Amino acid sequence: MERLEAHRCFYADLITASAGAGKNERLRDAFAATPRERFVGPGPWKLFAGGKFLETPSDDPAFLYQDVVVALAPERGINNGQPVLHAINLAALGVKRGETVLHLGAGTGYYTAVLARLTGETGAVVAYEIEHDLATRAIENLSDLSNVTVEERSGSEAPLPVCDAIYVNAGATAPLKVWLDALRANGRLLFPLTPADGPRGMPGAGAMLLVTRVEVDHFDARFICAAMFMPCFGARDEETAQKLSVAFKRGDLQSVKSLRRNSQPDDTCWCAGDGWWLSKA
Repeated sequence: MERLEAHRCFYADLITASAGAGKNERLRDAFAATPRERFVGPGPWKLFAGGKFLETPSDDPAFLYQDVVVALAPERGINNGQPVLHAINLAALGVKRGETVLHLGAGTGYYTAVLARLTGETGAVVAYEIEHDLATRAIENLSDLSNVTVEERSGSEAPLPVCDAIYVNAGATAPLKVWLDALRANGRLLFPLTPADGPRGMPGAGAMLLVTRVEVDHFDARFICAAMFMPCFGARDEETAQKLSVAFKRGDLQSVKSLRRNSQPDDTCWCAGDGWWLSKA
């Protein structure tokens, strides 16, 4: 156990530093306290590298404490996610102690557990997972965390509880109304805004969009980093996906400053969907 704890602590230092969050001690401690092996099933494991999966030579959990993607259900394209990507996102989301956080697309619960440690015992995390086998595993894996609830359903449908932050781990083509309406004042929504599918039916490469509710109808918005996720059930529209493909190809992500709702797009529009648009103003 001492050896594994040493691996886990170094891994936490490594990924937070690589994410540009080396001074974020709360995030580092949350990763260091979460045993990844509990959430990825028994080894040996399949790690994604160089466009293919490589199997670890044994079931030694030390192999998991690298910045690697671990397969959960490779036949469905489902994995545990890249730690540095999530460290970047969680640093941007800025979860505080005592907050209520919704985690959509929780998988088997690894990053849910990290969120639970960030919000602490006085806060709450509600995790949503639509895949039955993954949700069942998440319920078991997270059973020792009293501030976590797992719901086996899509998080793209009402009702959703009022919350301080929403972290989505499945690709959407819009900031859904049900997500925005669930945010308290100063609430944050972080989700992968993703375009039409890429070659061979693979999800298209998009980017993580952070939306902050500054006032009732005023939302700041900015892109955090590039991202590729499996599609979010109930959160995709093909017409908007094609518009996003065009917008992403322009390469001007950093120009996005705000999210507008229920208004006519003007000449500051970066991309528009049904009832929403991103503005450069």
